[in-house]
Amino acid sequence: DATFLEDTDHNYYTSKTYGPADPLSKGFWVDIDQMDKDKVKVHGILSNTHRQAARVNLSFDFPFYGHNLREVTVATGGFIYTGDVVHRMLTATQYIAPLMANFDPSVSRNSTVIYTDNGTALVVQWDHVRLQDLDHLGSFTFQASLHRDGRILFAYREVPMDVSQISSVNHPVKVGLSDAFVVLDHVQQIPNVRRRTIYEYHRVELVKTKISNSTAVEITPLPTCLQFTDCSSCISTQISFNCTWCHRLHRCSSGFDRHRQDWVDNSCPDEVRSSPRDGAARADGAAPRVSPGTRPLHTGLILAVVVVMVVLVAGLVLSLYVYHHPTSTTGLFFIERRPRRWPAMKFYRRSGRPAYAEVEPTGLGKDVFMDPDQF
Repeated sequence: DATFLEDTDHNYYTSKTYGPADPLSKGFWVDIDQMDKDKVKVHGILSNTHRQAARVNLSFDFPFYGHNLREVTVATGGFIYTGDVVHRMLTATQYIAPLMANFDPSVSRNSTVIYTDNGTALVVQWDHVRLQDLDHLGSFTFQASLHRDGRILFAYREVPMDVSQISSVNHPVKVGLSDAFVVLDHVQQIPNVRRRTIYEYHRVELVKTKISNSTAVEITPLPTCLQFTDCSSCISTQISFNCTWCHRLHRCSSGFDRHRQDWVDNSCPDEVRSSPRDGAARADGAAPRVSPGTRPLHTGLILAVVVVMVVLVAGLVLSLYVYHHPTSTTGLFFIERRPRRWPAMKFYRRSGRPAYAEVEPTGLGKDVFMDPDQF
């Protein structure tokens, strides 16, 4: 029951998990029942439906992976979606999940989805919710608190079973965070329509076996490149990212965040590569001369053959790596520069990826989100 530190996913966040015996575990729980009723909203639709999601406006800027959000989408399945475009596959990425699972508030009159915003934090509570077709196992009560300083708190009051044993056949089971960027491509067969392809660039996965009654998780953000607003501070920072400055956008970035589309469209990667490198070339740009006859001719031929073989092997290894790791930095670099006849990376149909519907959806305009399962 002692406090311990999850020593993973330290690029963007650090996380601490508190056991039932730790006083902080109970201190992180927000007692919504004791609040002024005018400040607490029980969402009537979410509390009586299955696989539904509703947008919630924030009264403050909430930094998520370095991006300031003023709106999130609360889902019945125990998670908060943070993306700009609400689509059917909300469980795939861009989420804050204290306990994502196949919860169905409609199976019990006691199940509710509640939230409150006090100006510095949004608290969402899934209260006495039950798993669909497994309501006999008991009810779950837990919270996610989103704070203005970027901290995220998960607090668990009632967890009637081992979370790691919850089935993911009909719905993903996740505890943690995820973010992604969207790339727009024109659909050649349909004029004036663009396809949105989502690339997940980071995920925080917390240990499910540590989640039980009266436990809590504190997730603290680490500095990102996006917080630097001038070239000098951007390129001199000592954080864990390789921050670079794009003069065209006046933006500091590692190249992998939600602004990836702007970064590529404005040729920021080319601007970075064209920057001077220490010791990259001679001042006059000329190659050093080699006197004729200094090496036997056959040595040069052998060297050429070796170089060709090395290039071929490296190319094969690189191709295999990109194929099996399409969301890596290397994979995304080649995918974005692929010829048009190469297939784009897509979400493939998998079991356990349910469709969510939005409560009171808004129009998408001319930009159309292509359902990944239709690719």
